[in-house]
This record gives sequence, structure tokens and C-alpha cells, in this order.
Amino acid sequence: MTARFGLIIALAVAALLALVPWVASPVLVQFGITTLLLATLAQGWNIIGGYTGYASFGNSVFYGLGSYGTAIAMVQWNLPFGVGLAFGVVLSVAFALLLGLPVLRLRGHYFAIATLALAQVMTAVVSNLQIAGRNTGLVLPLLNGDKLFYELSLGLLVLATLTVFWLSRSRFGFGLIAIRENEDAAASMGVNTTLYKVLAFALAGVFSALAGGIHAYWITFIDPVSAFDISLNVKMIIMAVFGGPGSILGPAIGAFVLSAISEVLSTEVSTIASLFFGAVVIVAVVFMPRGLADLVRRIRKTGWRYFSENVKSHRL
Repeated sequence: MTARFGLIIALAVAALLALVPWVASPVLVQFGITTLLLATLAQGWNIIGGYTGYASFGNSVFYGLGSYGTAIAMVQWNLPFGVGLAFGVVLSVAFALLLGLPVLRLRGHYFAIATLALAQVMTAVVSNLQIAGRNTGLVLPLLNGDKLFYELSLGLLVLATLTVFWLSRSRFGFGLIAIRENEDAAASMGVNTTLYKVLAFALAGVFSALAGGIHAYWITFIDPVSAFDISLNVKMIIMAVFGGPGSILGPAIGAFVLSAISEVLSTEVSTIASLFFGAVVIVAVVFMPRGLADLVRRIRKTGWRYFSENVKSHRL
């Protein structure tokens, strides 16, 4: 199955998903909103982590800036939701451009640690800003429109997926892949690695900020701890890795599968749901470290040997 054919199928599935709010229960619609936003976050991380090869823990900062940008515009300045979303994106892109230059000069675990610290710093900064409500946060206007938020979340996921599809076929995307495989070699071949990395960081920030803005208006309340929650960044990484980093549909599929597993386990065996969810992730990383996308691509040729070969090749 070619990537183009797979994208056509994905768009057809998206069209069917658009009908869900009109036929499903309110609980299922709310679950859908959460899952669609997580899938969007996973796709955003896929740009910087999957294609560029930089394991960023800073995407939760973009999510928080998008949330606060939307909230500040709507609550403090009485601006429309759309303007608030745009303001959140501007904040995130500015943050990515300003801090991306120094932070993206780091590599490996140094980069991961630096981006991890960004979330903690932003939590402390926002907690002391009067315009952001300090520690108490902000309460947004109430809008009972789960259908609207569902369709917005689905549209955002489609846009993020189409962007990743474009990356997989564009000169810019090829440059990011070259950086992931061997950054020094990419630079020697004429790729402006610093520029490419910063643009990828900013592009990932756009989708994270939009997801944060939609979620903020949906739940109508944000505070620094929840807006810049590092565990959210861990979730998006796990979902992207489980589905297949560096693939077009893998992160979205990983988000849907893991969200469904988590929901079922929390409903049926809530006391040990987290344990089972963690076990699923560990087993997946051990036996299919390249994710579901690679599993689907190779399982027909290798059969059950696929899992044992992964264990041997990664010396697990």
C-alpha cells in the first residue's frame, strides 16, 4: 500500500469520524475530542522527534502557550476565540524561534534535558504574571458546544497529518530526515541544519499551540501546572513512538489505539489500569521499537520472526 493510497483511506476515515458527534453519546464525543487532540500533539511531536530526530520535551510548552494565549485574549481583552487561537500560535512560534536557536545546538540527551527544563521555567514564569491569573489561572467563557470542539479537533488532526504527508515528499522534509540520519553529513551536503531544525521546532509548535487553545476553551479553565504539564509531553512521545515515529499515520494511529486501551482499562479495572497501560507500552517498545507502522509494513514478509528479530537486533 502506497503512502498516497493510505492517505486517501485516512481521509475517508476522517470523513466518517466527522459524523460521530451526530450519532454518538456525549461521553463518546468527549472521549473523541481528547483523543483527537492527543493525536494532533503526537503528529506535532512527530515533526521534530520523528522526522528531525530530536527528542523534544518542550512541546508541552507550546501547548501551554497556546492555551494561555487563547485564554488571555478572550478573558483579559474580550477578543473572539479565533483571534485567541492566532495569538497563542504567535506566542508559540516566537518562543520556538527565540529559544530554538540556542537549544537546538544541543544534541541527544543534552537537548532532551534542556527542553524538559523549559516546561518548569514557563510554569514558574506564568505563575507570577498578573495578566495570566498567577497561580489561580483563568476561567474562560462557557460554551456548551462539544460538537463544535470535536469538529475543530478533527480538522486540526487532518491538517497536521496533511502537513506530515507534505513533509514526507518535500525538500524540507528530506532535509529533516537527513539531519535525523546524520546531521554532520547533512550539513556537508549543503543543508542549513540550524534553520531546518528551528523551522521544524516552530512547525511542531503551531499544532501544539492550536491543540492547547481548543482544549482551553473546551474545558473553560487553565492554570500553570495543567497547561505546562510535562506528563502530557510524555504521552505524545509514547503515542508517536508506539504508532511509528517518522511515518505519516503512525502517531495518529498510536494515539487512537493507546487512548482506547487506556479508556477500557480505566473503566473495567480502574485500580490497576495504569499498570496495564505501562505494560502495553513496555511490550510494544521491546518487540516493535519502530512502531505499528513498521509492524504493518514488515509482518507479511517476516511473520512472527518480526518480533524476535527486533529483540536480537536491538540486543534486548
